[in-house]
Amino acid sequence: MNLHHDVRMHLLNLLDRPADETRLNQALRLLSKWRSVLIRNRLLLQQGTVVMEGILEGLDFLTDSAEGCHIAKLLGCYEQPLQPYLEAAIHTGYDTVINIGCAEGYYAVGMARKMQGTRILAYDLNPKARKVCAELAKKNGVADRIEIGSMFRPEDFAACADRHILVLCDIEGAEKDLLDPSVAPALQGMDIIVESHECLVKGITRLLIERFSHSHTITTVEDSGQRRLSKAPPWFNNLAHLDQLLAVWEWRSGPTPWLVMKAASRHPER
Repeated sequence: MNLHHDVRMHLLNLLDRPADETRLNQALRLLSKWRSVLIRNRLLLQQGTVVMEGILEGLDFLTDSAEGCHIAKLLGCYEQPLQPYLEAAIHTGYDTVINIGCAEGYYAVGMARKMQGTRILAYDLNPKARKVCAELAKKNGVADRIEIGSMFRPEDFAACADRHILVLCDIEGAEKDLLDPSVAPALQGMDIIVESHECLVKGITRLLIERFSHSHTITTVEDSGQRRLSKAPPWFNNLAHLDQLLAVWEWRSGPTPWLVMKAASRHPER
């Protein structure tokens, strides 16, 4: 079986029933992802695996991602609204970055390249993702500064309580249980950037703001889905407009705002 056959079979299965809005939306997402994979293959042929622009420019990445979209990562416009805050974090001088939900290591390895004096702790429950993250770290010459683990629990924050820490968290709604200062008091002294999976856990954004509003300055970063490329190659500009949109589409099914939370104890200007 090949990609086209698999997509065709899934599509026929979706549409072999009375059509409704839900099934048609699922069919549209399926075809959009299929087209994105084809565009990704063209990008790899034209450009290879090095990130083209953005805060992680120069990272020698992968031919595929552990989950979700891939093209936007190679183009360098992935999670573009968050990039100014990540850029600021890179220059803050953290002792340690704890990347929880590191997937294949896009941020863990990419930030390790930029933060020469910082220790990176990368965690993911997916063993394949951990393996790929380790390989990516070695590929980019930062394996000696990245420690990779599986489960990270609220009580584990205590071991880092005396350090200047950035917590970078993307765990598909499990942030509700992990990021709780009543269970993990050490979080009150750590900077946190968390993707809030409002589309999976309704009300999670407000809950996290309430938990940290007394100890942190909080900025909510929304995403309109729009992207800009400052170094778009000629082959990209020659794509059909729909293909350009699909190339930067991040496969999100609903709102996932980010919360950038700076600990008041570390940033007294609050």
